[in-house]
Amino acid sequence: MHYDVVIVGAGPAGLAAAIRLRSSGLEQGLDPSVCIIEKGAEVGAHILSGAVIDPRALQELLPGWKQQGAPIQTPVSDDAFWYLTAGRHYAVPAALLPAAMHNHGNYVVSLANVCRWLAQQAETLGVDIYPGFAAAEILYGDDGAVRGIVTGDAGRDRFGEPGPGFEPGVELYARYTLLAEGCRGSLSQQLLHHFRLDRDSQPQTYALGIKELWEIDPARHRPGRVLHTTGWPLDNDTYGGGWLYHMEDNLVSVGLITGLDYANPYLDPFAEMQRFKTHPSLRTLFAGARRVGYGARVLNEGGLQSIPALVFSGGALIGAAAGFMNVLRLKGSHTAMKSGMLAADAVLAALRAGDAAPGLLQDYPRRLERSWVCEELRRARNVRPAFARWGRVGGMVYTAVDQLLLRGRAPWTLRQTGTDRDRLAPAANCRRIDYAAPDGVVSFDKSSSVYLSSTMHREDEPVHLLIRDEAQTISHNLEVYAAPEQRYCPAGVYEIVEDQAGQRLQINAQNCLHCKACDIKDPSRNIVWTVPEGGGGPRYGNM
Repeated sequence: MHYDVVIVGAGPAGLAAAIRLRSSGLEQGLDPSVCIIEKGAEVGAHILSGAVIDPRALQELLPGWKQQGAPIQTPVSDDAFWYLTAGRHYAVPAALLPAAMHNHGNYVVSLANVCRWLAQQAETLGVDIYPGFAAAEILYGDDGAVRGIVTGDAGRDRFGEPGPGFEPGVELYARYTLLAEGCRGSLSQQLLHHFRLDRDSQPQTYALGIKELWEIDPARHRPGRVLHTTGWPLDNDTYGGGWLYHMEDNLVSVGLITGLDYANPYLDPFAEMQRFKTHPSLRTLFAGARRVGYGARVLNEGGLQSIPALVFSGGALIGAAAGFMNVLRLKGSHTAMKSGMLAADAVLAALRAGDAAPGLLQDYPRRLERSWVCEELRRARNVRPAFARWGRVGGMVYTAVDQLLLRGRAPWTLRQTGTDRDRLAPAANCRRIDYAAPDGVVSFDKSSSVYLSSTMHREDEPVHLLIRDEAQTISHNLEVYAAPEQRYCPAGVYEIVEDQAGQRLQINAQNCLHCKACDIKDPSRNIVWTVPEGGGGPRYGNM
């Protein structure tokens, strides 16, 4: 199949790019053919975010979004920030918070539902959207340029052999290919290495966000209330914080973000999330409540200095695939959408010029550099590295100076210090963390949580989590780091078992939430996340 533009990923960036390509293209007398490939069973199935959304990019893309029925109906009504100790909370006055952390004017949403609505707008404009197809390979031309993608095969058995319902992948050729896979996309990682796109950028750093959706007592529900926290349950050397967002219909989004540059291999981000809900200032919210959803996903935190080169011959990286997350604001949807729109504008300019062969879309990074996206990220660029260097207290002091006094315009740029996996310390140098058993009321285990995500993979499909060296899982990961994959995975995918042959790593791939934490945190660089058969993974509903 041939298109002018193939977009990988139906998230905010990919959908915004598709809408812009068609709407602006038609206005300019062009009729670009555009398709989106989405590995989730439906649009939104793999979309997970808090989420409080800044509507700035949406307003630019679709000025009539309110009249068109966008599922963005709960404006922020109450904005608070707490510092937690084990037994108390301390509200931080709004005057002491950077302006970027204020949320009035934003909306509490289900980002999955927003993406479903954006997909409807895109299809109305003539965009072809193919959910349930995973982009598995890059197509290269004889000149080395990217010419499109190949979707993964369907119907192979667990040994990789064609089964009774086997269907080979489809080749999708394009003049331009835009990768909007989200954070740590598998094809994006391949292109980073193939074209050395990250040779001039600093290492990317990540965090793992774990989210639950609760239906609470209407008497406790305050639509539009936004609460962020820092401090307990994480220690001073572990970056992160929690959130509670009151949505519509008595729903509350609850979550904890844990920076993946933590050192202690005994730390379990899922267990920390369960502890978070038991804080005396939070637990009362869950009285008589019901947990209805669960999910997890990594997010970029490196900021401006960790964004790689954005263009390659025949395409570009957009959205979280490139790293347009504003860690200070805990927001990336608006910057992702804007990056997709700017890339679309660059593609339209190339199509209008009648380029015979796809080249470098250099107009895209130039447009981005002049946009509010880069200005916003530039002001926040030193926040995350400060916490990595000086811990929570030092990071908060630095951020106050950087944001309140210098307004994000410091004449220096702090550097990122290595990759997240390199920060992990040997288990012998760290203390064990004793986590209380889940009570089944506020705190839960991983198995019951994964059940709420509606995660499903075909039982006999090939395992999509590849191990480069089986022996290293025991000799290196277990013996040196106490098998941290058993803890950093929020779905219980990795398990050390013992049989007659001795200890071995068992992979329960059917539980995989596609969060990508293993691809990032594995200390031996031994686990490689690849796309499973299209349509597999979580099926997030109102998340």
